[in-house]
Amino acid sequence: MSDQNVVNMNERGGNNLQWRKYIKLGMFFVILFVLLGILISNLIIVKEGEYKVIRQFGEVVRIESEPGLTYKIPFIQSVSTLPKYQLTYDVSEAEINTKDKKRIIIDNYAVWRIEDPKKMIANARTLESAESRMEEFIYSVTRTELGQLDYDEIINDEKSSRGSLNDRITEKVNELLDNDNYGIIVTDVRMKRTDLPAENEQSVYTRMISERQSKAQEYLSKGDADKNVIIAKTDKEVKEILSKAQADAEEIRADGEGGAAKIYNEAFSKDPSFYSLYRTLESYKKTINGETVIVLPSDSPYAHFLMGNTN
Repeated sequence: MSDQNVVNMNERGGNNLQWRKYIKLGMFFVILFVLLGILISNLIIVKEGEYKVIRQFGEVVRIESEPGLTYKIPFIQSVSTLPKYQLTYDVSEAEINTKDKKRIIIDNYAVWRIEDPKKMIANARTLESAESRMEEFIYSVTRTELGQLDYDEIINDEKSSRGSLNDRITEKVNELLDNDNYGIIVTDVRMKRTDLPAENEQSVYTRMISERQSKAQEYLSKGDADKNVIIAKTDKEVKEILSKAQADAEEIRADGEGGAAKIYNEAFSKDPSFYSLYRTLESYKKTINGETVIVLPSDSPYAHFLMGNTN
């Protein structure tokens, strides 16, 4: 028999052993990578500002709230995330009636957060459901509170009690949420704006314009009345001042004339002939002008100086 047809079984067995060794080693690494992949995929990173909710067959088994690493059981447990920080929710517009039977549309927003995620999941199930229940409570409380106020108290900044109103609404909404164990807290409820329904808007504007015109007319009437009082008072004071001034002037004039007459008498008594001449000349000034015609005897004393006689 030829040597070429002879097979060395020892050599073949050695090759098979080597291949088995490599296969086992490969399988070991594959299993190792699979286990590492499973381990890594089931590690949970809890970030700041979030809750990690671990469920097992749909039931919540634990909630992680502290930042760091945690884990879940592969294939059995699942994880979901809920926000831990404050959220803002824009409440839908709603129409309400005020105390004085006015219809208005209000637009609110709420700031809220999850306080107890386990209660929130148990009673509201989802964030959307929690916001929906919160919106219902806000609308109910707001309708009740605004229904106790007149329209002017709500829209007029000077009369408005919106600050305390917002606080009351927030407090009462939290009471309702706490009674139903929703596990959420409303930090603040604020009224963004108030509008009138379209069908009422024009009539209210017309009424407001009429009221403002009436108020303006009232101010004008009061102003005219005050003006007349001031004018009358001023006229009276002016008349009193003028009367007193005129009386004082007459008294001063009388004193002056009396003093002048006394001085004239004293002066003229010293020279009667000069006084007579002075009086005559003064009478000429009052009786004679460019058109005066006087007929007098030539020997008249009054015509003595007119004729040019100075003796």
